[in-house]
Amino acid sequence: MSDSTRAVPRVPVEERLFSLVLALVATESGLTKDAILSTVQGYRQRFVNHGDNASLERQFERDKDDIRDLGIPLEAITPPDEDGNSQNTRYRIPKGEYDLPDDVNFTAEEITLLGLAATVWREGTLSGESQRALMKLRSLGVTEIDPIIGVAPRLRTREAAFEPLRTALERHAVVSFPYVKPGDTAARVRTVAPLALVQHSGRWHLYAIDDDIDERRTFLLSRMVQTPRSSGRTFDPPGDEESFAETALRDLDRLWERNIATVRADPNTHAWFRLSRLHDAEAIDDDLFRLHFTDINILADEVAAFGPEAEALTPPSLRAAIVQRLTRTRAGHSDVRESQ
Repeated sequence: MSDSTRAVPRVPVEERLFSLVLALVATESGLTKDAILSTVQGYRQRFVNHGDNASLERQFERDKDDIRDLGIPLEAITPPDEDGNSQNTRYRIPKGEYDLPDDVNFTAEEITLLGLAATVWREGTLSGESQRALMKLRSLGVTEIDPIIGVAPRLRTREAAFEPLRTALERHAVVSFPYVKPGDTAARVRTVAPLALVQHSGRWHLYAIDDDIDERRTFLLSRMVQTPRSSGRTFDPPGDEESFAETALRDLDRLWERNIATVRADPNTHAWFRLSRLHDAEAIDDDLFRLHFTDINILADEVAAFGPEAEALTPPSLRAAIVQRLTRTRAGHSDVRESQ
């Protein structure tokens, strides 16, 4: 049977649209129409190299409209000096505009389930067909892609401590790590039995039993100055009726509600823009915000970074922490100038 008479396998429209969205999200610079038609699942099977692809191009135009109708921001970018030449137009979906909303969070149990689902998806769908399409796109110079077809969602965290702690949770393993407590100038090694990893206010926390005092404590992952290491010991988790993640989040919520700060920011500055969108900010006046927080030192770092654009009014402990940071910064710059 010749290539011209060989039956083309049918690809469901949902799969074609899904593959197209993945391809356009995966590249920053965008893909040309030829690159899309020759590589993406659902088009590739019917693409004729150096042949007539008019019907396939019309299909692509309809698919673009369908994707936009779904609310997905598909962009078409044409170089200024080639306006009118659609062959060099590049298509993409800006990743920042297609991310999950900031207020969408997952519990520790949901994170685990999503991770398992991602593994199954990745192993079950990255076929030889997908690998060939991926290699072809890379041969066209598209280098900033995750796997386009058969891609699995990947949950990324910036803290290096996250993965070792998740492994320790699964194995009920006792771990140790150097930890800088607020107000301390040096790290102290903490040995803990991990109970839950939770995300609160955009930051990851470890809920664990502190081995030194045999009490439960919450640790901020960003204050772990080295990767946690297993002690070689395991433990039997307490048989609480409530899940450890729920307990940790409830305690953090209570702390969040109890801690309130008042901060002034100059209107139309970077500080005003950022603070108005952080910490469930409540506008008291044009330049005044009421903020909730769980960690006064983190809030002090944030406000101090704005320099003269922002000023903390209450509580006094927050003002003192910011003054301490700004004083230390000024002293550090003075030392540099004197040494020059």
